[in-house]
Amino acid sequence: MKQNTMHSRRTFLRVAGRALVGVGLVGQFAPEAFAASSRRLRVACRDVHLKSTGAIDCWAAARQLGVAGLEVDVNDKLECPGLYHPENKYSVEGRDSIKTLKRDLRANKLLITAFCVHNRFDERLEEEVATMKRLASAAKELGVPVIRIDVVPRAIAREQFLPFAIEACKRVCNAVSHTQVKLGIENHGNTTNDPEFLDKLFAGVNSPRLGLTLDACNFYWYGHPLDDVYRICERFASRAFHTHCKNINYPEDQRNRRRAMGWEYGRYTSPVDRGDIDFRRIAAILRRANYKGDLCLENECLSRFPKDQHPAILAREIAFLRSI
Repeated sequence: MKQNTMHSRRTFLRVAGRALVGVGLVGQFAPEAFAASSRRLRVACRDVHLKSTGAIDCWAAARQLGVAGLEVDVNDKLECPGLYHPENKYSVEGRDSIKTLKRDLRANKLLITAFCVHNRFDERLEEEVATMKRLASAAKELGVPVIRIDVVPRAIAREQFLPFAIEACKRVCNAVSHTQVKLGIENHGNTTNDPEFLDKLFAGVNSPRLGLTLDACNFYWYGHPLDDVYRICERFASRAFHTHCKNINYPEDQRNRRRAMGWEYGRYTSPVDRGDIDFRRIAAILRRANYKGDLCLENECLSRFPKDQHPAILAREIAFLRSI
């Protein structure tokens, strides 16, 4: 009886598609759109959160949180300080270190969804380019698809930064061209949260290798009204290679108005499932753009809560992202 009365998923999509053709909506709601809207995205977290679980090592912490992947912080020595273990110190410097990390990732059924570096391009460009080349080689060996990068003015005035940023990003794209690794600029701080700056930067570099670590909350933090945040995410979704997911819970009268950059962030930063930004909507925007990356938790509100609540908050946030 069930076989006669219930459609398979594939049959449902075919029938739904035909019905929508009849009402003139196929361009907007084709079967492929249904499939894309339901595709699960891998859920990860920044490795800096793992110690907050209290677990004995980073692998036990990842299991406790229920993540499928990790964004791994990498320092100038290519060490991975967020991957903690009572016996091992992890690094991606050298073949033996990479082999050890690859073995332990496989044993714990985890992937590194992105490396995270904190570049200082306008202070030490040559050093940064050389480091990025080495890191891209490690990423290739480990199957890491994206490196989250910083493009932030530190030594150059913001008004003069764009030409330098274009040339620096061109050099980095060239330095990693021996791999398939993508570069995801995090929209971050007072410059790359400006959509006009991003448009000019991407146009100037003109490389499919350069995209975003899309952080919807950073756009909100910058002062963009909430409705504009969704429009900005739609504008750049096709450029997204990786994400950071966090949230802010502003008073209602502040949500859809222009605010000063960083306005009351420490007071209103919130868990990803308790804030103003609708991450189901963000995920839908990404899926429509054929996004292949992760939903990566970045919690910046734990300091507002007692330490004994931190593990439960992180686990709840991960469960929320997995439900999207």
